[in-house]
Amino acid sequence: MRPAWQAAALLTVAVGLALGVVADSDLNRMERLADARYGPATGDLVARWRDLINETSAMPTADKLARVNRFFNRQVRWRQDVDIWGQNDYWATPLETLGRREGDCEDFSISKYMTLVLAGVPVEQLRITYVKAAMGAPGSGLSQAHMVLAWYESPGAEPLILDNLVSEIRPASRRQDLKPVFGFNTQGLWVGAATRAATNDPGARLSRWRDLLQRMADDGLSPGPLTTE
Repeated sequence: MRPAWQAAALLTVAVGLALGVVADSDLNRMERLADARYGPATGDLVARWRDLINETSAMPTADKLARVNRFFNRQVRWRQDVDIWGQNDYWATPLETLGRREGDCEDFSISKYMTLVLAGVPVEQLRITYVKAAMGAPGSGLSQAHMVLAWYESPGAEPLILDNLVSEIRPASRRQDLKPVFGFNTQGLWVGAATRAATNDPGARLSRWRDLLQRMADDGLSPGPLTTE
């Protein structure tokens, strides 16, 4: 297991904000909004997404990860935010991502995260994770910012990586091209290989996350109360 991934899993910074886990979601509302905003084809796609959640809810976690990862990697086309939204950095809700059928790495990771939580995967096992992804020839030192979803069987375990660029779900030890910077969910923030919190006010860093959760609530995906440490 790569030490940086392990440190990221073990270092927890409690997020003192009313973010919470997904609870009391109104998927009927989301399906109605999909049809009204984007047309019947998107309404049908959201209905299939709901079926995916229902079908995988009773499955083993490994099957949930595989099905959800495959669904979004097949249904959504990668495209830069500036081309989709006219902004350099925009975090789309799952409804927006399914409506456009395109998104960048953040949108893939966010949609997979929310879907897995709705399918019953514990929030504490999931981390939306910013990484530096190696580019070019080995040893070139070139990298670019990227986002993936990491699943941890336990806090100190080696995570499995769900990535829109690599279709196979692999353990972190087989993703030597990725270096974790920080990961987060609705319960906390995990910072690279640091030994102390990078900030006592993670809400400042995660303002886009807070805004996203509110927009998801407007779409019918409602965040519940936060459990802080």
